Amino acid sequence: MNHIRSCLLLFCAFRFFVPAGAESPVSGYSLTFPKLASVWDEAIPLGNGMLGALIWQNGDNLRFSLDRADLWDLRPMENLSKPEFSFRWVQEQVKNNNYKAVQDLFDVPYDQLPAPTKIPGAALEFDTKGLGEIAHVKLTLQNALCVVSWQSGAKLRTFVDANKPVGWFRFEKVSRDFIPLLIPPKYQKAERDTAVDPVTGQDLQRLEYEQGTVERDQNVLVYRQKGWDGFEYEVTVSWTYSGNTLIGVWTISSSNSENEGKKTAGELISESLNSAMFEAAFQSHEKWWDDFWNCSAVSLPDTLLEKQWYLEQYKFGSAARPDGPPISLQAVWTADNGKLPPWKGDFHHDLNTQLSYWPAYSGNHLDLEAGFLKWLWNNRETFMKYTRKYFGTPGLNVPGVTTITGEPMGGWIQYSLGPTIGCWLAQHFYLHWKYSGDERFMRERAYPWIRDVAVFLDAISVKDSNGMRRLPLSSSPEIHDNSINAWFTQTTNYDLAFIRWTFGKAGELAELLKKEEEAREWNSILQEWPEFALDSAGGFAFAPGHPYTETHRHFSHLVAWHPLGIVDWSNGDKDQEIIRASLSNLERTGPDWWCGYSYSWLGNLYARANMGEKAAEILRIFSENFCLPNSFHVNGEQHNKGYSKFKYRPFTLEGNFACAAAIQEMLIQSHTGVIRIFPAIPSVWEEAAFKTLRTEGPFLVSAKQKNGNVEKIEILSEKGGTCKLENPFGANRYRVKYSWNGALKEDGKLLIIEFPRDGKLELIAIQ
Repeated sequence: MNHIRSCLLLFCAFRFFVPAGAESPVSGYSLTFPKLASVWDEAIPLGNGMLGALIWQNGDNLRFSLDRADLWDLRPMENLSKPEFSFRWVQEQVKNNNYKAVQDLFDVPYDQLPAPTKIPGAALEFDTKGLGEIAHVKLTLQNALCVVSWQSGAKLRTFVDANKPVGWFRFEKVSRDFIPLLIPPKYQKAERDTAVDPVTGQDLQRLEYEQGTVERDQNVLVYRQKGWDGFEYEVTVSWTYSGNTLIGVWTISSSNSENEGKKTAGELISESLNSAMFEAAFQSHEKWWDDFWNCSAVSLPDTLLEKQWYLEQYKFGSAARPDGPPISLQAVWTADNGKLPPWKGDFHHDLNTQLSYWPAYSGNHLDLEAGFLKWLWNNRETFMKYTRKYFGTPGLNVPGVTTITGEPMGGWIQYSLGPTIGCWLAQHFYLHWKYSGDERFMRERAYPWIRDVAVFLDAISVKDSNGMRRLPLSSSPEIHDNSINAWFTQTTNYDLAFIRWTFGKAGELAELLKKEEEAREWNSILQEWPEFALDSAGGFAFAPGHPYTETHRHFSHLVAWHPLGIVDWSNGDKDQEIIRASLSNLERTGPDWWCGYSYSWLGNLYARANMGEKAAEILRIFSENFCLPNSFHVNGEQHNKGYSKFKYRPFTLEGNFACAAAIQEMLIQSHTGVIRIFPAIPSVWEEAAFKTLRTEGPFLVSAKQKNGNVEKIEILSEKGGTCKLENPFGANRYRVKYSWNGALKEDGKLLIIEFPRDGKLELIAIQ
């Protein structure tokens, strides 16, 4: 036996990662610039899940681009209420080679109509020409505070309150004629841009709003804007002076809001402002961020990737809340360029929302991920109504492109109305259960969602003469774009993976809930679906007879491997051969038409294949070439180094968050039921550490490696239960400290520990 056991009744968890009195690792990171950005998408981002601000320079003025997550024009897509809005009708058009009729009815309106869409809020501007040259600009990640300093001694401190729907600003060494300007979006102007490109965005005028008004009452400015069908929002800014210091607060209210009791922006702002209020708000705000950063931390010898991880965590903390809307394509940072945001700022569920929440699980931010699941559950009836109307079946599916209220928006319907979107979203319910251990959530949320998706899949599938099932039509996002060739008559690996996963997990959870009859039904149906299609080299194909032969941004054919884990390196030689062949095909075909998120996703794939060097390399390419200086992922390559033929820059967030998830996959994995420490780090990373990353179980794990060897591991069990840990010490000796009268069992390469609730364990290498 290679370990020495000692029992401790008292145990101080996770103290080894940061020495007593030392600052958190995030304290070393900030965004610093010699001047403000001159374009909105390179601005300093601030946010709290509902409100957001971008700080940048617009001519002579310092500009705050103000946003609120639920500012939406929700006019319905009338084309989706016609009798042809039917999966059966689509099948008939495909069969008759009449796909232009489908495109005209479903694809074209999404591109050409301006709404439904996310809309911007407004902007605050300050004429800073008289303040002179800027000395430096800094966003401190640790407390989400933006500071702009001028050589004259003037200074701006601004933050979006982490706890309340307000933003604060404080200018020092300014005169009393230094006042904010409230700038409405230009819904009406002399010239109109008639372009209808959904990527670059349509002109705001196409919404045909009557231009809202700005009114001033002493030190208060109020902008009121009416939208479609009675929707309206209000932006208010209030300020006061204390000597040569200007202190102000702003907010946005929306008639879509429920959480704030329909309060106006003016009612959300306190009537009195002073320096003490600013500091009190900042202390509360700073406490929220302290708690956020205490949830997890990493220490990597690759400072580029370490900083990128903290930047992604910062944006996640700025974009997600337990009771807020889910993360849309741009979250609380809608474009401020006089246009609608790329792809209307909507919710894409064929990849984008799913990737955005990948880092929440092992990153130990289930509280923020819960907002996504709450939104999905609250819109369940909307999704079931859509399922009945479009697919003509019982059960549950979700449109692949939705508004903030869950209504379908159309677009390329293979993906915007795809049959397995609800399955991918079901995985988030399952992951929340596995990472939280919340049995009530499993019983009342995870299983009902997965069960209803299984009911839908059962109803929509058809059987051949051998009793094997298939979908009437299948697709693999976004292969062949929106052409008729994007439809496959045999079930694609993309759809098949989610179908097999859904029936497998429905059976698993039904068994846990002692629903034996339902479990038998789901497990029986699972056996009626075919195996995955492989190409001649043994890697994943798109579908039977359709090998991966073209470079493409969406690795949809690989979802059975990641994120679903149906095919996994740990399963042995057969799966490893599939994984190696699939990776070789990706590399051979090349990255010509990859987006930034393709690199982030590939980082996760390499990590799942234990290829640490490859994972680090690909994530460095992402960070250096597909992100702007403020860390925003913009899809296209920005430096012409040959990493992609996409050179555009539409800002979306899923690539950022998938990058953070990939770094976490390099440090810890538990998707097989076995915890693996540092499973995919480069060999040159002799020193690395992480604090309280979360695993399935659930367990909170901290680990430290020095000189290429694991030095220490600490594990906390929230619920109690069996922990299986792949022995990270190899042949080296180690000792164990328990917070209870525990015992550890060795089983080959596994260390097996039976934890009590809140039990804590420390494994320490013996030098």
